[in-house]
Amino acid sequence: MCRIISETAIQDLTFSETRVMNVSVRIFNMTETLDTIKFTPEKSKQIALARLDLIHKWLEFRRKANNKLQADYDFVNLHNTSNSHLFQVIGKISRGSLHRWHAMLGGTDDYQKLLPQYKYSTVREYRTVLTDEEIKIFMGLLLHPNRISIGKATALTKYKLREQGQSFIPADITFRRYAMWFKNNNYDQWVLARDGEKALSDKVEPYVKRDASLLDVGDILVVDGHKLAFQVINPFTGKPSRATLVGFLDWKSTALVGYEIMLEENTQCIASALRNAIINLDMIPKVVYQDNGRAFRAKYFTDDKGFTELGFQGLYSKLGIETVFARPYNARAKVIERFFKEFQEGFEKLLPSYVGSSVNNKPAYMMRNERLHKSWHNEYIPTIEETIKMIDIWLSFKNSQPCPNAPDKTISEVLSGRKRQNIDINQLDDLMLATEVKTIQRNGIRFLNCDYFDERLYGFKSKVLIKYNLFDLKSIKVFTPKGEYLCTAERVTETHPMAKILGTVEDMEDFKQKIQKQKRLKRKTINSLKAYLPQEEIKLIEHKIEQPVVQTEFKECSIAVQGMFKNNAEKYEYLIKHTPDDAWITEFKKTKEYKLLYE
Repeated sequence: MCRIISETAIQDLTFSETRVMNVSVRIFNMTETLDTIKFTPEKSKQIALARLDLIHKWLEFRRKANNKLQADYDFVNLHNTSNSHLFQVIGKISRGSLHRWHAMLGGTDDYQKLLPQYKYSTVREYRTVLTDEEIKIFMGLLLHPNRISIGKATALTKYKLREQGQSFIPADITFRRYAMWFKNNNYDQWVLARDGEKALSDKVEPYVKRDASLLDVGDILVVDGHKLAFQVINPFTGKPSRATLVGFLDWKSTALVGYEIMLEENTQCIASALRNAIINLDMIPKVVYQDNGRAFRAKYFTDDKGFTELGFQGLYSKLGIETVFARPYNARAKVIERFFKEFQEGFEKLLPSYVGSSVNNKPAYMMRNERLHKSWHNEYIPTIEETIKMIDIWLSFKNSQPCPNAPDKTISEVLSGRKRQNIDINQLDDLMLATEVKTIQRNGIRFLNCDYFDERLYGFKSKVLIKYNLFDLKSIKVFTPKGEYLCTAERVTETHPMAKILGTVEDMEDFKQKIQKQKRLKRKTINSLKAYLPQEEIKLIEHKIEQPVVQTEFKECSIAVQGMFKNNAEKYEYLIKHTPDDAWITEFKKTKEYKLLYE
């Protein structure tokens, strides 16, 4: 059987080489000669040396004996029943083996003549009894993306071979040895087939080592979001939930210089974290290296060339920050991922509300039928404010540790060496006002599922620019496309659906003010038309606005409570509590108003 040498085993050859090659090899359809380096495994060397020592002991043993034949049998028996080092290396021998080895030496002490005549596999080559068809079936199962185990793939392969009528079926160990050889020698194919491209990138592909010593504090901030592995109290519902931490990490010092905690990763959370980072550093970073997620690519942070004529500009460009987006699903390129792992191990797992980041690492008290740990578990769940305080304490400890990029200094000491810029917080907030193009609708401007309205917007039906502060969304500033200031629109509040009957005094006042606003805006429209319409048409337009009428058909009540209540419902609630036998109650229950409210 000719030995086929792969292309990777061939060294670079030049046409100028003239030396004679000693070994002939066949590579596909090409025949060349080249010198090969003979490789002897260490185990074979040990066996050959042990054989040489055994031959010397055997010859000495024979010289002392009178009967050479009997001496041979005695020596073999002594060796095979001993626990010597030679026996552990060579194993059992026979009289014929001794004579054969002695003949192979030919009167010399060259141990290489005693090397086992094994045929060792080379790189990309494996000697096996498996046929090409058997390998094809077996590897087709083993490299399936569902990650079938070696044992199951072996069983299925043997079953298929028997179904095909094959009489000789290789042993399980034969399949397993081939699988392990393939995995060790083709690990890239193994990972790609069974785990996918991301696993190939994370486990096999070489990575680029970056020299952080070339950076200064504030040169690069790395930002990413992290789903907290513990529960906090949702401020809107009061129920436990997992919040999201968005953090900005300084690459040089490895310190988390700014973060924000919100219920979800959004532009508001990211902008707030960036603001905190700039304030804490007292400087604007040169580069922000960030995730490729939708929230990080929001137009609030990046330029949108389609709106440049309207004055639209992204936050990073306003601040003079260069942005670099990480390759999707390339966690190794973001140093903040290492920080989050340490954050989980050193902080999150210490909290009573820790629930784990996945099913695989959830705590014992969350396991099914785990009563003991549940009885020991502390049910304390912190609020977001309490969580921020605890994180700040842990960050103080973290920053007291040695800096990976400057081992002779702590993280705090590296941070203290930065060049401050004396950032004006008011100017920073002004720069961080986001801009967006909107169209004025009937109820004002629709933004973030809320309506914003000002009377100066009444009558407009055009595109405008709005500027808003994500830290305060009670109002927005409205500008014309040319940049002229129009107004500051307040967020429209919702009104009680039955304020006059069921609402409070504040609800009634809110309803009254909004009705008056409607009247005022309508009069404004009518007065503006008087210059264009004839007098007769104006009279048709002007009419009294009908007020909502509350059913008050039943007016009789006791003298004692006359004039004390705003409506009959209040009278009923008072009398039913204090004087339930009052005749007024009996008459009130016969009315439509009672049936509408209580039945």
